[in-house]
Parts: sequence; C-alpha cells; structure tokens
Amino acid sequence: MTLTHAVLLAVAGLAAGAINSVAGGGSLVSFPMLLAIGTPALTANATNLIAVTPGYVGGTVGYWPQLAGQSARVRRLGVAVMAGAVVGSVVLLLSPASAFDAVVPFCVLGACGLLAAQPRLARARAAQAGHDERSPTLVLVLFLGGIYGGFFGAGLGIMLLALLTVFVEDDLHRLNALKGVLSLLVSLAAAVLIGVFGPVDWVACAIIAAASLVGGRLGVGIARRLTPQALRYTVAGYGTVVAVVLLAQ
Repeated sequence: MTLTHAVLLAVAGLAAGAINSVAGGGSLVSFPMLLAIGTPALTANATNLIAVTPGYVGGTVGYWPQLAGQSARVRRLGVAVMAGAVVGSVVLLLSPASAFDAVVPFCVLGACGLLAAQPRLARARAAQAGHDERSPTLVLVLFLGGIYGGFFGAGLGIMLLALLTVFVEDDLHRLNALKGVLSLLVSLAAAVLIGVFGPVDWVACAIIAAASLVGGRLGVGIARRLTPQALRYTVAGYGTVVAVVLLAQ
C-alpha cells in the first residue's frame, strides 16, 4: 500500500459514501479503484462490501429527522433485506469473483427504469388497489434485493428506492432515508459473513471506510437540496451511467 494508493482509495471512499447517500451505486467508484491499484477481484469485492458500510451510517445520521415515525417500517422490512443479504453473501463466498459481471448492469438498468416510471406505476397501482406497504410482494422483492446486495451491491440503493416508491406512499426524501437504513442493514449483514470468511484487504478497507463515513454525511446535504422530481431523475440518471460503465467493462 503506497501513499498514492491510500490517497486514491480515500478519494474513492469519500465519493462512494456521498453517492450512496444520494442515489446508491457508490460501489462503482470504490470497487474499480480497488481493482486499479492491483487488488484481486474477489478480494476487491469482499473489501468493498465491508468498506462502504460506514457511508450508510453517515447517511442515516444525516437523514435522521426524515426517519421519524418510520421505526415500524424499518423493523418489518429490515428483516427481509437482512435475510436476503445473508443468502447473497453465502452465494458470493461459494462463487467465482467474476460471476456477478454479467448480471449487474441489467439489474441496475432495470432499477433505473423502474424509478423513472415510478409516478405512473404508483398512480396505476393506487387506482387498482391503493398503496400497500404491508404487501407480501414488497417483502419478497426486498428479500431478493438483499440477496443482490449481499452478493455485490452496486446500485442496491437505486433498486431499494425504486421499489419503496412503488409500494409505499410517502415523501421521496423520507423514502430515501428509509432506503439508506435498509442499505445499511444489508451492508452490516454482509459485512459479518464476508469479514469472517472472505478475503479482505483490511488496510484498504479501513481507508475507504473512514472516507465513506464522511462522504455519506456530506451526501445527505446534497440530497436535501434537490426537489423530489430532481432527486428521482438524478438517481435514475446516475444509475444509467453506472450500468453503461459496467457494460463497457
């Protein structure tokens, strides 16, 4: 670990934390940087899954006022995403590091399309049956999202926010805060398993983690200045860029 590598990882961690708190997809900054300094792919993925966790903590602290009255949602939906994260982490530990390359871009693109179409989908759902945040379907799709997050996680926040906006009727900033907590729970569940059984570069992990904590707190300040519509299209636009980068790689 050279000084140059440490600086590059710190910058990547700062950016990843901010992006995750605003939109999700920050792993597409920190993960490639780990690869760029010569970290093997499996080690880079395992390291990154743990390293971005503090960024979610910073985002959650920054969004704390928007979490008021959402404790029941966090408990109910948190169980689903954490269970999925455990399954996804086990799959990662048993799979070759390159297994996620083929599916990740399409998962992110699908989530971006869902988020962009959210207002129309939400109106159609409300006209048919109304919003139902207790729907078993929401629990199931969040469980699947947890699997994805425990396996790789890039774009997880985009997916979670898109799903929440379809099933839960609330202000987008409050749903973004809820998304952040659920992302944190996924990351914590994955970090425990990956930290014990995965090949982690702990020096690189510590650098990114410290920087992502700061970035996550700063990112909330950016998100709060956006209107709900601007936030929606910022998330969808960034996610599309993430998917294109993945496809190019």
